[in-house]
Amino acid sequence: MRNPKVMVLSVALPLAPPEAILHDGLPLGAIDAIKAAYGAVVQILDPPKDCFDLTMKINLTKLSTDEEQRNVVLTQIASVREVVLGAPLKLLLRHLASKTVAPNVDKLVALVHRPNESFFLVPQADKVTVVYPMRFQDSIDIVLATSFLQEFVEARRTAALNNAPSCMWSPVPPLELKGVNADALDANAGFVTFVVFPRHVEGRKLDKTVWSLLTFRAYVSYHVKVTSLFSWSGFIFIKFVDP
Repeated sequence: MRNPKVMVLSVALPLAPPEAILHDGLPLGAIDAIKAAYGAVVQILDPPKDCFDLTMKINLTKLSTDEEQRNVVLTQIASVREVVLGAPLKLLLRHLASKTVAPNVDKLVALVHRPNESFFLVPQADKVTVVYPMRFQDSIDIVLATSFLQEFVEARRTAALNNAPSCMWSPVPPLELKGVNADALDANAGFVTFVVFPRHVEGRKLDKTVWSLLTFRAYVSYHVKVTSLFSWSGFIFIKFVDP
């Protein structure tokens, strides 16, 4: 008989690239990240259900009676994929805040965020370099993304953004990706590189920086789609007024 106060949630993750660091089949730091995010509300089941990488039992009776706090936890549970996939990034940046490098970590770490698409981290004690190979399917999206990324990098050089992580765009892979599998470097909109220093991850800045880096690809995709939509709207309007 099913218990209405208990919910089971299973998650399948994209296939990890060779440069990824896994622990018990999950990204580095994922288990600790889940425990930190959900506390006693969530129990990790081992082994996970067939065809899944993670299965969690959610005890609804452990949720706070305060509606606002309860909604915060439920929103975090709905974002479990980001919590798991972003765990290595948060771990490396937390070490950066203390100017150290996480133990047993390679010089190049891959984080998968979509099937067959990864971004890469180069952890050092004084900085973490983050590189995104940018790939799009549609030929128009490729042109729009390339233009947007070049303007994005140029805009970040203004005085108002001097305290933000430095940002670069290149049509070819940066030196940090030397030796990476050629398939992972198949980027038709170039490569974006951020350099994160300890001052960018101090205190409360850590979570904001992690979220910004995790969602960068989605941020670019959103702007590309919006630009494409406006372009088509303008084209339709011109055809309407000047058939």
